[in-house]
Amino acid sequence: MTDTSTALPIRGRPTLLGHLSIARIDHWFKNVFMIPGGIAAYALDPEHIADNLGFRIVVGLLSICLVASSNYTINEVLDAPHDLSHPTKRLRPVPSGRVSIPLAYVQWLLLMVVGIALGWMISLPFAITAFVLWVMGCVYNIRPIRSKDVPYLDVLSEAVNNPLRMLAGWFIVGTASVAPGSLLLSYWMVGCYFMAMKRFAEYRQIADPARAGAYRKSFKHYTEERLLVSIMFYGSSAMLFLGAFVMRYRLEEILAFPLVALVMAIYLWLAFKPDSAVQRPEGLYKEPVLMAAVVACSIVGIVFLFVDLPWLADWIVPTAPTRGVDSALQ
Repeated sequence: MTDTSTALPIRGRPTLLGHLSIARIDHWFKNVFMIPGGIAAYALDPEHIADNLGFRIVVGLLSICLVASSNYTINEVLDAPHDLSHPTKRLRPVPSGRVSIPLAYVQWLLLMVVGIALGWMISLPFAITAFVLWVMGCVYNIRPIRSKDVPYLDVLSEAVNNPLRMLAGWFIVGTASVAPGSLLLSYWMVGCYFMAMKRFAEYRQIADPARAGAYRKSFKHYTEERLLVSIMFYGSSAMLFLGAFVMRYRLEEILAFPLVALVMAIYLWLAFKPDSAVQRPEGLYKEPVLMAAVVACSIVGIVFLFVDLPWLADWIVPTAPTRGVDSALQ
């Protein structure tokens, strides 16, 4: 790898394209994580679906996309000094001088205001969810907290965007109920699993602990071994909470477990590849094996949200005393 740790920043002039780039419109695809929330709400609470669902979906998606772009904007601005220590991120619009910093702060706030205003058109719970999503972006990026600099908390605080997106999808369909806690926790831990994997791939790619620590402060603590141990924890927790949701709400989803595990295993395999796509989730669609597994898992998961299999309950009927379980489920 070429040594760029002492390279001078590239000087350029602010451009419209530079400002559009820091909004990371190409990352809007991550808001597909809202879809499972909407589908789950539709399946579990079909009696409370809004009449204007098409309008709510379009406006809701745009709201979350704009709030996410607000978070991306402040992330790009505040990360610029650290990006200079990264072999490729030093070419981003802010460190290369293609963004006006004062205008970037205006962009950050304007995207938030418009996004929350659109969210208000959906419902108050949706608008609150969108606002919390923005607040978590501030917690992640802005001092004195700046959780992205704290090992483990960096992953936990960024991945919380996953259950927030699920909640947004849940509220879009019009239900007044709240998504099950077990499902939200599973979604959070899955997000942690993917985010820790991204850290692992980045750390391996930089291949220099000193340079890695200059790029990301949490890397001063991390090692490959520590990241792998955390990945194991997040993956196990995700499946535990998913199991709790399945046993309580939708037993048929147990048949999707092997495909969920397959997706997680393929993602781990990709993290070990040189210049892994795991470092850049926006490019994961170019990984055909992963995409095939994701599509298969999604189809099976959706089908078993709506298809009843009564024989499953008989198949896993308890064979030992269930003291305390029955009362807990009532």
